[in-house]
Amino acid sequence: DRLYKKIITAGTHKAPSIKVAEAAKAIENAQRDVNISFVNELALIFDRIGIDTHDVLDAAGTKYNFLKYKPGLVGGHCISVDPYYLAHKAVQCGYHPDVILSGRRVNDSVARFVASKVVKLLIAKGAVIRDAEVLILGITFKENCPDVRNTKVVEIYQELCDYGAKVDVLDPWADAAEVRREYAIEVATVPAPGKKYDAVVLAVAHDEFLAMDLDKILKKDAVVFDTKAVLDRKRVDARL
Repeated sequence: DRLYKKIITAGTHKAPSIKVAEAAKAIENAQRDVNISFVNELALIFDRIGIDTHDVLDAAGTKYNFLKYKPGLVGGHCISVDPYYLAHKAVQCGYHPDVILSGRRVNDSVARFVASKVVKLLIAKGAVIRDAEVLILGITFKENCPDVRNTKVVEIYQELCDYGAKVDVLDPWADAAEVRREYAIEVATVPAPGKKYDAVVLAVAHDEFLAMDLDKILKKDAVVFDTKAVLDRKRVDARL
């Protein structure tokens, strides 16, 4: 504690034991995972109802004690992993953790939902899915960061490929060699000159993508899916 106090200016909290400290760290991320899983489930429900999730969250957020989380892909090496440590320990102790594992299942389903939604939107516009050209913007697990560990964007890519689409990935932050080694996916750091797509999926909200002129890469009647709800709503066909 004396060592950390010399480094951490915000102050320290000395836990009574290493078990308490480890449990605290595990539940920090597990709690966030469960909270995100709730709004992800809402997004799945509201998609079927035909209303925008963020409109609902904005309205609900007018209540003073409403906790406003946003739906999205949950990857990385912390939030999507730590709940399993806690669940594993719970099972060892003879308890089956329903909420924690249910939240994991919901969050793990989001990538498949995104891919399926993109395919349905393409079909609705008369596109032929086999050989449809799709661009995924971003492969890192969060914006403005090069980390690709446990990124769920890979699952969107794989699902779209399974449908028969031709999928490109663009990410100026990712290490192309690392992505190739870990996931066997080729990543471009700059857009292919003159190439246009039947669908574009904004998977990661890198600053470069927010400044991008989408018209330059979209075919006529192209589908735009915004997983981060950061693009102009008039330009997108659907969002989480």
